[in-house]
Amino acid sequence: MESSTAALVGGLIGAFLGAVTVLAWRLSERDQGRAPQSPEPLVPPGVAAVLSVLRSSALVVGPSDEVLKASAPAHVLGLVDGTRVVVPELMSLVQQVRRDGQIREHDLVLRPSRRGPRRHVAARVAPLGGRLVLVLVEDRTRERRVDAIRRDFVANVSHELKTPVGALNLLAEAVAEAADDPEAVQRFSARMRTESERLTRLVQQIIELS
Repeated sequence: MESSTAALVGGLIGAFLGAVTVLAWRLSERDQGRAPQSPEPLVPPGVAAVLSVLRSSALVVGPSDEVLKASAPAHVLGLVDGTRVVVPELMSLVQQVRRDGQIREHDLVLRPSRRGPRRHVAARVAPLGGRLVLVLVEDRTRERRVDAIRRDFVANVSHELKTPVGALNLLAEAVAEAADDPEAVQRFSARMRTESERLTRLVQQIIELS
């Protein structure tokens, strides 16, 4: 009788402990389901920190073509409006890179919707991780303007150089022919010095520009 009672009590205790274990496990699952999951940031903190110190324009574009992060120069250059890339050519590059994962570089001309000068920029678009696309845009407008000025200057100087060089050749011939006329030699020599000084100034300007 005592052994039967002990077995019964042991069974009841085992059943009670089993029920408590199952209840605790279910409560734990429910609490885990209710616990808020902290979302993984789309833009890695290191990338955001780098973009904040870049002098060039930079964008991080998300999986749905939304702008997740944009540097201050990108806003100044007018590349974004809210979370949207407003330059169609740039958006096309982003979509191409997203499709094949290949880095692309392209020169673009930005035409502002409002009155303002056109901007010549160099864009570099590359994949960033598995879902993001990084866009770097460098404003080359000033460099293009300087190059245009340099080309015009060289073309003008090339034309201007012909005048003193041709004059020096003619004066040298005149001096040789007037060897017996001291006054003519002196006059031609003075003109040669004038043309030589002019030629020197032109050469100096070329050196300074280069």
